[in-house]
Amino acid sequence: MSRREAWLSAGLVFVVALLVRAWAAAQMPFPTPEDATYYWGVARNLVDGHGLVSDSIWTYVTPARNPLTGTFGLFFPRPAFEIWLPLPTLLAAIAMTVAGSDAYGTALLAPVLAGALVPVLAWRVGADLAEERGLSQQRARTVALGSGLVAAIWLPLVLPSAVLDSTSTYAVPALAACLLMVRLVRRPPAQLLDVRVVALGIAIGIAYLSRNEAAWIGLAWFVIAAWSYRGRGVWAVVGPVTVAGFVALLVMSPWLLRCWLTFGSPLPGQAALNALSLSGFDIFAWADRPTLARYLAAGAAALVDQRIDAFGHNLVDVLLVPGFPLSLLGLVSLPWFGRAKTLGPVLLLSLLTFGATTLLFPVATTWGTFLHAAIPALVLLLVLGIAGLDAGIAVIGRRRRWTRPVAWLGPLLAGFGALLFMFVGIPAYAAQARSIEASYSALPARFAAMGDPLDPAVPVISDHPIWLAEEDRVRALSLPDEPVSSVLEIARTFGARYVVLDGEAGGWPARLATDLDAHCLVPVALPGTGTAPDPFRVYRVACP
Repeated sequence: MSRREAWLSAGLVFVVALLVRAWAAAQMPFPTPEDATYYWGVARNLVDGHGLVSDSIWTYVTPARNPLTGTFGLFFPRPAFEIWLPLPTLLAAIAMTVAGSDAYGTALLAPVLAGALVPVLAWRVGADLAEERGLSQQRARTVALGSGLVAAIWLPLVLPSAVLDSTSTYAVPALAACLLMVRLVRRPPAQLLDVRVVALGIAIGIAYLSRNEAAWIGLAWFVIAAWSYRGRGVWAVVGPVTVAGFVALLVMSPWLLRCWLTFGSPLPGQAALNALSLSGFDIFAWADRPTLARYLAAGAAALVDQRIDAFGHNLVDVLLVPGFPLSLLGLVSLPWFGRAKTLGPVLLLSLLTFGATTLLFPVATTWGTFLHAAIPALVLLLVLGIAGLDAGIAVIGRRRRWTRPVAWLGPLLAGFGALLFMFVGIPAYAAQARSIEASYSALPARFAAMGDPLDPAVPVISDHPIWLAEEDRVRALSLPDEPVSSVLEIARTFGARYVVLDGEAGGWPARLATDLDAHCLVPVALPGTGTAPDPFRVYRVACP
């Protein structure tokens, strides 16, 4: 493939991907899930001059340093990002500032652009694989361009680009790092400060600013360098790994310093604590927080069941179902093409991420940990699927003695399936977002009609505190899956007067039928319904 043809192919893939993602983002009126709402809300506060703060306290584990007193505690406005990382918010804030608007659609410019780069990187992975396999020029073009164009319309890659979260902003540097590793294996660095090694370090550092899973990119590079450069001396391995790690640390250092000053540690201690969760609701714990003793007391059988559930969730719910049938075909093709050197880095990164989330964070991953770091694995399955279709059609053609090449048939079939699922999936997700927005936007008027308007300075306890905080612009606290006594303690600590429950959350509202303190939460009938049926149950804190 000539340089001119490569640029034209990459440009075509980018334009198609950009148009598709712009169409998908234009349908999203409200940020869902709640992590998207959080990134957007913090970006609005940053643009408004309030800094990296949030109006919701959705987890109680990590105290922050109060700038007024210098002591650590829980307070409003809450310093942001005790668990998550800031890159999606920073990019959204730049777009908001340039456009002069804090609308959610403006914030989506960052994931749309980042998401449009993912198919370009998928095209490059496909081109590398075709080159390694020595395919004919036509088949190589088909595998490369087919990988890129199908990636441009494949639902598992389009949807994250229409949501303000960390998925796409992590995927771009992660995939770029994998492509750099391929080139460093092909041609080992001749000098310590090889530009490719420096670029790899920058990519790892940028990936970390989106997700903690960047650690697995660094580990993948160590393993690949140790294996590929064996026999060349210790320094041949230590040098490139150290330089990449040092550059990554330089990129990360301003954020690590901010976390140290704000939360007392540069390391994501609360993220590590998620490994001890017995339920996804443990992230909202107030009194019954995850501990090692509590974790071990659950017993070996329960801990094994967690990992079985996590394995099934990561494989089926994250990888196979959203991208069916192409992702299944890619998984089936893995034994035939998985040993390709050009796929080594992305395959290793996918296995490390899948394994770590399954074994170390089995509960957290069922709430989205692997989902938001899965694009490298999805791109791998996509490229494998396209390569499998190409190989299968070639075999059929030889057996049936076809006289005309039909290499394009594989991407055409994959693209047809991708379009079908995309045109169904994106509008369905947008409709869900519109329903959530309608419900929460109606809440202030409903409280006002009751004669007790929501006060921005008086917190509300909710099982969806981030939606409540950012749509209704009030302070919100998470509802723990604990006895009513914990809720009453939170209400006393922060001065909350209402609990707003959206549907069912853990043991809520069922525990109100048996809890001895249930009389302290008095049901309130809000005027109007917002949406039908009314999703909310509202309770007034009645006990002092």
